[in-house]
Amino acid sequence: MDNGNGGTTRVEPGNQHRSATPLIQASGISKIYNHSGSRIVVLNQLALTLGTGETIGIVGASGIGKSTLLHVLGTLDRPDSGILEYSGKDVLQWDDSRLARFRNRSIGFVFQFHHLLPEFSALENAMMPALIGGMGKKSAAAAAEAILVRVGLKDRLSHRASELSGGEQQRVALARALVLRPAILLADEPTGNLDRKNSDHIHTLLMELNQEMGMSMVVVTHNMELAALVSRRVTIANGALQEFQ
Repeated sequence: MDNGNGGTTRVEPGNQHRSATPLIQASGISKIYNHSGSRIVVLNQLALTLGTGETIGIVGASGIGKSTLLHVLGTLDRPDSGILEYSGKDVLQWDDSRLARFRNRSIGFVFQFHHLLPEFSALENAMMPALIGGMGKKSAAAAAEAILVRVGLKDRLSHRASELSGGEQQRVALARALVLRPAILLADEPTGNLDRKNSDHIHTLLMELNQEMGMSMVVVTHNMELAALVSRRVTIANGALQEFQ
């Protein structure tokens, strides 16, 4: 599963590349919150299968559990019950330290707000996951520069995050998410804070990088233009996943 050898898997357009063993197989996922004495069931025995290279958009109204599901899939939050398998291994059985190492190597995250360190350069921000993962500084810088160039920031490498436009900042966040070439990218409203032009640019980049890197992608979005680009669209109703037409 971990793809730390620097190789690139080519994914041909239009081929969603389901392997014999799904990249993600989630089953019986439940998440319940207690608020002011009330029991709120957000996810209820939810099931999801995601193949290698596949793209899924989670759409629907606010408050139905889209971000909660994304956090569970990304191992940022543990469900109250259920199984979450990555390449056949139930990662919920791992302790927090092992999960953190797995998450760093195998999962990339992009959020609506870029969460960059404002006083660090684009290059330094993009290097962070590689450095956290134990890569040497020189190798981390080379990997970060390569992905920053790919997302169109060749001339912004040394600029501080605070000196970049909103669209540029989100491209740095995307580069940071992909610097270790993870098997899956999880994106939560990645263009929700951008104007139309920058949104279109990020949409294009996401789909191109999905093809070039062979990564799977789950994106939570209210943007139906972005949702229209992915191979499957789903929503959450009564805590369960449903196909969205």
